[in-house]
Amino acid sequence: MAAIELRSDTMTRPTPAMRRAMAAAEVGDDVFGEDPTVNRLEEMAAGLLGKEAALFVTSGTQANLVAILAHCGRGEEMILGDRAHSFFFEQGGSAAVAAVHPRTVKNLPDGTLDPAALEEAIRPENIHFPRTALICLENTHNLCGGAPLAPDYVASVAAIARRHGVRLHVDGARLFNAAVALGVPAAELAQPADSVSFCLSKGLGAPAGSLLCGERLFIARARRARKLLGGGMRQAGVLAAAGIVALEEMVERLALDHENASRLAHGLAAIEGLALDPRAVRTNIVYFDVVKPGLTAAALVAALGREGVRLLATGPRTLRAVTHYEVTARDIETALSATARILEHRGPPA
Repeated sequence: MAAIELRSDTMTRPTPAMRRAMAAAEVGDDVFGEDPTVNRLEEMAAGLLGKEAALFVTSGTQANLVAILAHCGRGEEMILGDRAHSFFFEQGGSAAVAAVHPRTVKNLPDGTLDPAALEEAIRPENIHFPRTALICLENTHNLCGGAPLAPDYVASVAAIARRHGVRLHVDGARLFNAAVALGVPAAELAQPADSVSFCLSKGLGAPAGSLLCGERLFIARARRARKLLGGGMRQAGVLAAAGIVALEEMVERLALDHENASRLAHGLAAIEGLALDPRAVRTNIVYFDVVKPGLTAAALVAALGREGVRLLATGPRTLRAVTHYEVTARDIETALSATARILEHRGPPA
C-alpha cells in the first residue's frame, strides 16, 4: 500500500502531463537567455502576477536570497516576521551571504505584522544604525498555519514602505494557495509589492524551481545575483516545461487541497488527546498539538508511519500535515482512522 504523504506538499511528484512536457521541451542555454521554454515560463509568470519581468531560480530559498541581494546593499537591514521562513529556515543567508542584517517583528497568529510595530522598526537616519532597505512578508505564512495575507493588508504594508523609501518583497512560496483561498487573482496579491516569489515545487506539483517577479531593472539585478549564487542552470527548459504545466493545470484545483485540509482539521479536532482550532485552517497546512499525557509528537509520527501515514513533527508536541494533489478525501479518512486508533489504544510509554 502506498504511503499517505502528508509531511509536505514538496513531496508531490510531477504529473504525467509534466513528464510528457519535460521530455518534449525545447531547450537552449538559459545563462545566455537562449532557452525558449524558460523564457516562456518567465513571461507567463510575470503576466500572471502583473509584473514586468520574472526570473526562474532553483528554489524558494534562492528566490528570497536573490531578492535580498538585488534590493539591499551590504550592511543594510531588512525587517521580517519572527516566524518568517527566511528567518527560520534559510540558514541565515541574508547575513551570511548578502551581509544584510535581519530585524524581526513579532508575527501575529494570522501571519501579519502589526503595522504600528512594523513602522516603529524602520530605522531613522542615524550613523549608529543600519539603513532599513527592505520589508519582507510571507504569503501564505507557513509557521502561522498557512494563513493567507489579504490584499488590503499587503497594500497597507506597501504604503508604510513607500512612506519611508523602503522596498517590499513578498515570499509567496504558496501565493497561489492564498489567491485561491481568498478568491482573488494572484496579481492582486502581488501588485503592491516591489518583488514577489512563488514556488512551482509545492502544491503546484512541479519537480523543482521558483519564480521571482518584479520590475525589469530589478530582475536584471536579480539575474546577476543568481549568477553569483551559482544558479545558472543552462538547459533548464526541461524543468521549466513542468512549471508551465503547473501554472496551466494545477492552480484552480488547489481548492480541493484546502477542502481536504479542512476535513482533516475538523477530524483531528474531534479526537481526544489532540488540540487544534479547525477554523484557523484556511489553506493546505494543518498544525496540531498532542495533549495526551505520555505521548509525544515523535512517538505519534512513528506510530502513524507504521500505519502508512506520514506526518511531520515540528516540536515536542506539535505536528504538521500538508495536503496536495496526491492526497485524496479517502486518504484523509484513512489518516483520521489511523490517528484515532493510535490515540485510543496507546497508553503512556513503558
